[in-house]
Amino acid sequence: MQAGLVVLSVLARRPEARLAVVEAGPTLGGNHTWSVSPADLPAAARCWIEPLVVHTWAGYDVAFPGLRRTLRSPYCTITSERFASVVSEALARSCGSACYLGRRAVRLDEHEVALEDGTTLRADLVIDARGPNLDAPMRGGFQKFLGLELELDGPHGLVRPIVMDATVPQHGGFRFFYVLPFGPRRVLVEDTCFSRSPRLDRSATRSAVLEYAARLGRVTRVVREETGVLPMPYQSDAPEPDRSPLVAGYRGGWFHPATGYSLPAAARLACHVAERSPGEVLGPELTRLHRSHRVQARYAERLNRLLFHCFAPQDMRNVFERFYALPEGVIHRFLACSTTWLDRLRIVAGAPPRGFSLRPALAVGGGA
Repeated sequence: MQAGLVVLSVLARRPEARLAVVEAGPTLGGNHTWSVSPADLPAAARCWIEPLVVHTWAGYDVAFPGLRRTLRSPYCTITSERFASVVSEALARSCGSACYLGRRAVRLDEHEVALEDGTTLRADLVIDARGPNLDAPMRGGFQKFLGLELELDGPHGLVRPIVMDATVPQHGGFRFFYVLPFGPRRVLVEDTCFSRSPRLDRSATRSAVLEYAARLGRVTRVVREETGVLPMPYQSDAPEPDRSPLVAGYRGGWFHPATGYSLPAAARLACHVAERSPGEVLGPELTRLHRSHRVQARYAERLNRLLFHCFAPQDMRNVFERFYALPEGVIHRFLACSTTWLDRLRIVAGAPPRGFSLRPALAVGGGA
């Protein structure tokens, strides 16, 4: 997604720019759904992100055993299909820009990208926006999910998304269902787990999704399936953005460690790139933006460390039930990676959630 956001941001500001996007997959954006509250995005990004949005709701719900709440911030969703269409059209309108689908980059240098078929692309600025490398050593947990977009035989009755239904049985970590009502009879249902293991049992999870969806109506067709495993590190070494290629996206650390989501951070970086000439992208202002993001990321990583070390899998849910009882502003600033020092204090202040164990907490503090 990061590369596509850079394309839209740059061409919205400088339509004469010449860009090239290299995508190893057959389409831009893969097979994903991204959701965000518009307030979590930088104001400069909203005009070019708006065409990507396929659904907007006036709020969303969360549900826990001891808490049910409707948050009133607007919530919107981007599909990979719309993303691919909008980015491809923007590149097609731009004279001299190009998109290389199904082509893998095998070498990236300061001003060159070599493709596996022997093609070499030259540029004033190279941005490496590849996704997370889940095979690389990492200390932390994972967000893993499987979602099915479904057609039902009748109206499901939902008026807004259910971002977390954590009233379901807890096993393997913090487990919840995520539900997006795309139409009166169409809905996306995802089974999500924050787990210490990246292993995703697709067959069992698919069955669980269909069982949950039966609460909403009889399923008549599975339209689409999506899966993902996102890193939730409690220690990471994001590369300093002081040289080309600029490492962006997940590999550059431009994501939220405690949620796995990347849209707000990626949009901020895309705005930075668009507001400068290629020769001015790297420099003190990017360093300041990166350091500001790292302050937020390190705080989220510390929370991950506590979550995965200090709570048994079945008790992790209590952390999020407590979090979603906080004031709405605190919640959204955290999700946007823009917390204040007072927010960060408020999130951890007070009695710890049920299930917190002091012994592993002390081990964590000692560097275990």
